Amino acid sequence: MFVRYDHTEVARLKGSKSVGGHVGPVILSLAICLVGGCASGSRQVNDAPVTAREPQAEYRVGPGDMLRIVVFGHTDLSGQVPVRPDGYVSMPLVDDVLAAGKTPTELSRDLEVGLAQYVRSPKVSVIVEDFQGTSADQIKVVGQGVEPRTLPYRNNMTVLDVVIAIGGLNEFAAGNRARIIRVVDGKTMEIPVRLKDLIDKGKMEENVKVLPGDTLFVPESRL
Repeated sequence: MFVRYDHTEVARLKGSKSVGGHVGPVILSLAICLVGGCASGSRQVNDAPVTAREPQAEYRVGPGDMLRIVVFGHTDLSGQVPVRPDGYVSMPLVDDVLAAGKTPTELSRDLEVGLAQYVRSPKVSVIVEDFQGTSADQIKVVGQGVEPRTLPYRNNMTVLDVVIAIGGLNEFAAGNRARIIRVVDGKTMEIPVRLKDLIDKGKMEENVKVLPGDTLFVPESRL
């Protein structure tokens, strides 16, 4: 927002006096406030106070994922393949290819290399049908107030999304003593979250964002 004065008004203001002195400084302060925005008492919500690593732009395969591998023109080589706990996959003609930590496109290229000695110019597509993600891309939920779970991270995921995904808190959960455990630059810190107020009273300022690798801890009530 900008305030426009005509030349006559500017000249009049330059020649006038305020109670404590020239009016010029007052106008300058007003202009700075209008252009830059005046400070208010409101606070930002929905953002945790510490930022860990940014989510990766492209999904990376992790142990427990279910993949559909399609070799074009070769239905006998195509099908569903699980990613083993050690992060490897196996398919007809190709054994033990590391999948964990790779994007579907990167894994497709590796499988094409493995198939090339058996199939002429193979074209492979990898589709992730059931997501788990790498450990660094998961949200872990632990504590006596919940059933322990791991969840794949989604963009812009919040703590409310996590609670909904696990089916809510149990009756013994001390929701207002929950906390997010986050590792930043090798240091572990805790972010308090009042889940009971969020769920029962709709206090959305408690709906902080979670990041890949976060752990949500929900203790049991002392009663």
